Amino acid sequence: MPRYFFHTQIGEDTITDPTGFELRDPDQAWEKAQETIRAALADPQNQARLMTACLVITDAAGEVVLEFPFSEAVSLPPDADPTLH
Repeated sequence: MPRYFFHTQIGEDTITDPTGFELRDPDQAWEKAQETIRAALADPQNQARLMTACLVITDAAGEVVLEFPFSEAVSLPPDADPTLH
C-alpha cells in the first residue's frame, strides 16, 4: 500500500508528518485528511487559527497528492440556515 504524509501548513509555518499512513489510494487519503482536520478543529481554542491552515498530503516521493484547506472540512448541520448574517 502507498504511504501518504499529512503536513500542516499554517501561514509560513509547516508542521511535517515524518511517519505518514499507509492508505489504499488518494481517495482514502482525502477521507483521512477530512477526519484529521475535523479532529483538530474539535478543540475550540485552536479553531480560529486553524481555519487558515491547509493539510498538504504528499506521497512517498514527496509529490503533492492533494491540498485540503481546513476551512473546507467545516460543514453546517443539515438543518442549519445557510445565511450567516
